[in-house]
Amino acid sequence: MPISTVKRAARRWSLRQPDASAVRELERRTSLPPLAAGLLVSRGFADPEAAATHLLASPQGLHDPFLLEGMEAATERLARAIRDGERLLVHGDYDVDGVTGTALLMRLFELLGARATWHIPNRLIDGYSFGEHSVERAIATEAGVVISVDNGTSAHTVIDRLAEHGVDTVVTDHHEAPAGPLPNATAIVNPKLPGSRYPWRELCGGAVAFKLAWGLAQKVLGTKRVSTELKAFLEEATAYVAIATVCDVVPLLDENRVFARFGLKALESTRHPGLVALLSTAGLSGRALTAEDVAFQIGPRINASGRLGGAETAVELFLATEAPAARRLAARLDELNQTRKTIEAEVLALALEQARAFEDPDEHPVLVLAGDGWHQGVVGIVAARLAETFHRPALVIGFDGEVGRGSARTVEGFSILEAMHAGAESFVRYGGHAQAAGCEIKRGAVDDVRSSICARARELLAESPANAPELGIDAELPLTAMDEHLMHHLDRLAPFGEGNEKPVLVSRGVHLAQAPRQVGSDRSHLLLTLREGRHVLRGMAFRMGERAPELRLGEPFDVVYTPRWNTFRGETNLELEVLDFHTKPPA
Repeated sequence: MPISTVKRAARRWSLRQPDASAVRELERRTSLPPLAAGLLVSRGFADPEAAATHLLASPQGLHDPFLLEGMEAATERLARAIRDGERLLVHGDYDVDGVTGTALLMRLFELLGARATWHIPNRLIDGYSFGEHSVERAIATEAGVVISVDNGTSAHTVIDRLAEHGVDTVVTDHHEAPAGPLPNATAIVNPKLPGSRYPWRELCGGAVAFKLAWGLAQKVLGTKRVSTELKAFLEEATAYVAIATVCDVVPLLDENRVFARFGLKALESTRHPGLVALLSTAGLSGRALTAEDVAFQIGPRINASGRLGGAETAVELFLATEAPAARRLAARLDELNQTRKTIEAEVLALALEQARAFEDPDEHPVLVLAGDGWHQGVVGIVAARLAETFHRPALVIGFDGEVGRGSARTVEGFSILEAMHAGAESFVRYGGHAQAAGCEIKRGAVDDVRSSICARARELLAESPANAPELGIDAELPLTAMDEHLMHHLDRLAPFGEGNEKPVLVSRGVHLAQAPRQVGSDRSHLLLTLREGRHVLRGMAFRMGERAPELRLGEPFDVVYTPRWNTFRGETNLELEVLDFHTKPPA
């Protein structure tokens, strides 16, 4: 069943109403136009000083790494290991967060003259995080210290096993700590540890690795001011942190806003062969970069390596020192990403067909779908597409033998992890957070899990009923007012992402300047040319190709959109990303 044939849940438009007096005061104090001031107020920045700090996003806003619990012990142990010539093993995860953090630390250790190697588990063979493979790799490399990136906070057994072999473990992570004692590691550096007094807890794993790098540079030199060489490295390394921050969908506020803003600039100007090749392959060379570029062009290419098995290609690209090798590796990532897209489309089609049996949202408030041969590297993406399409949480499981691996994604306001707790006894293991979770499950347990999760979901929804999916709108604006001058003011609020959402605007009574066109290889997108008077803007409505018959020349309609810059063949123009539209009812 093609996704274009699935009837999407209608979205309810909700126009936000920021406090008018706060908007006027912010407009007066910042010289911003009313729309930009209103956006800041709606996002929690009514206080002029807080708004100014948010807009400035200065590197001085980065917090001291030694405010993180465990940083002193971690850097002391690593400095001693480097001094004594011990071998270090950087143990990352196979997603963007883990890959970028692993590469960042490996490059730092090389700069410091350390004896270091790296290991990232194979998604299909080793599973997630620490396992027996971690112990085997540490023994094989004769490591004295293992440094985790984006994992390890709950790895009691493996850290104990490493200790039995005389290997110390330094954990860098950002996941919530489980209840009970922490693992017996040399140090655990994680802003979410119980009792942490670090000022900002929502760092991604790559950012925590950066904090370790920053702290270690200070520890090795014995001063808060690092050398010119290390300072240049850390500034360049914010490019890795920006990629991880955007792709791990952490709030783009506080430190994360600084990392994203300055890291994007570092990425634009990078001379590192791996990053240069990646930008070139993604068609992003020589242009200003946005968080959206990272999320939709860079992130999927990095993830493709880990999704289809091992993340070696992505790590090797980031560690490449010669341009020809970097270009080959970037091209390989591009090939893997194309393969991932094909596999994803095949699994999505099968999942949509299976979803027919669970169409009743009252009986099945959570879609639990499973299939043989569904590639475990794409089930998370498919779950996200299903959740978006049906406005229901989705758990998608791929089986290869008797044990399957699944990923769950949810909708706003519903904790998928809370619902999955109801099926705890039926999972081999599971975990995650409110928005996304993963699991391992035996073939015969799927029906029980579906029944348990849906029963718990009905209880949760009875306590807090779900509304129709809402499309929050920041402001109503005549289409004629949406021009390049206004867009430059809105750019001051960028980068946009989680916690600092893109502006969402509505213009009413617009017309088509020409007939809508279905575009894309599968004609799933809709290209619109919008007109008010003589003012014309191009709009792209992604995955709305099937709605073309709703629009007719000469008939007015209301359109919700977010404005953006589009660069094509070296030319940059203002265009609209159309999020929804309503046609006018007949008189």
